[in-house]
Amino acid sequence: MSGKTFVVQGRKPMRTIFAATVASLLSTTAMAQETIGVSMALFDDNFLTVLRNGMIDYAESQDGVDIQVEDAQNDVGKQLNQIQNFIASGVDAIIVNPVDTDATQAMSNSASQAGIPLVYVNREPVNVDDLPDNQAFVASDERESGTLETQEVCRLLKEQGVEEAQILVLVGELSNQAARMRTQDIKDVIATDECSFITIAAEQTGNWMRTEGQDVMTNWLSSGVEFDAVVSNNDEMAIGAIQAMKSAGMSMDDVIVAGIDATQDALAAMEAGDLDVTVFQDAAGQGQGAVDAALSLARGEDVDQKVYVPFQLVTPENMDQFTQSN
Repeated sequence: MSGKTFVVQGRKPMRTIFAATVASLLSTTAMAQETIGVSMALFDDNFLTVLRNGMIDYAESQDGVDIQVEDAQNDVGKQLNQIQNFIASGVDAIIVNPVDTDATQAMSNSASQAGIPLVYVNREPVNVDDLPDNQAFVASDERESGTLETQEVCRLLKEQGVEEAQILVLVGELSNQAARMRTQDIKDVIATDECSFITIAAEQTGNWMRTEGQDVMTNWLSSGVEFDAVVSNNDEMAIGAIQAMKSAGMSMDDVIVAGIDATQDALAAMEAGDLDVTVFQDAAGQGQGAVDAALSLARGEDVDQKVYVPFQLVTPENMDQFTQSN
């Protein structure tokens, strides 16, 4: 409609009818608006930033969808309050990237009692096998991540002719299922006949953080521990370990370093010859999947309760395929 006043011959201008039509259209648009409340574990994380932006960009590309994103700042109490606030404000669905995966039962209960759909993204909730019908989990299968990573480290060590290998393991936050699973993946791989020549010289948490990974590696180097490879639960800790080794004058040609996520910083480290292995976790894909699941549940549609976005091994040979991904 052009916005002009139309006149029917022999009658007065139809301004009143036009205004009523516009008001009706505006009312219909407002009614169609769907609101998703999102609580992220923290904003200050490279991978989770890509995940968050993926959700925002995808939601904004959908007609009539409003997305509200909050930072829990790694505080489970704050996250629980954010969920309660979303419920009180009457959002159509909630997406949660949990601070503590062991605290998700209370989140599920709150959303279920309010009748609001809830989708967990990226970090597997402790109650994943007992989610109510209007709740779901979107992520990548952590049984693949540490497995792909460690199998490639095993292959590279064999290629170098190492007969007895020592590895250092950097672990994420112990409250996160992903950290526990990725670490178990490492142990499962080195328990196989093919990779049984590998043993863990030391294992310590770096809480997913680059600075803590650097501190842990600095302490290991000071203790004189011998190792052939560093296997990290994520890229950030791996990069921190690389920084510590380079500061100590180590040549990165003498050690294999592996991480998970295939962030842009990790790919830059791989391009520089410092990082040997990473595993692509599709942050934007998980974000889109979470928004799709939340909208479908809000509309009363059926959704698979577990939606997995595949991991992919990244090496110097294929890294060019992933430079625009995370």
